[in-house]
Amino acid sequence: MASPDKKAFALRIDPALWEEVERLAAQELRSVNAQVEFLLREALARRGRLPAPVGAKKAARK
Repeated sequence: MASPDKKAFALRIDPALWEEVERLAAQELRSVNAQVEFLLREALARRGRLPAPVGAKKAARK
């Protein structure tokens, strides 16, 4: 079941790319969804654009 804190969206992706993501997810013992999220975070971190972790904004306000 999806976490209530996460945004759901449809993704259209090339079948060959999807197969590679599935293969990588299996090798790293992740679900495909978790693998996609991992790859997106990794790409954003390389660009210096990684958002604050969920809950960090709430803690900063207290």
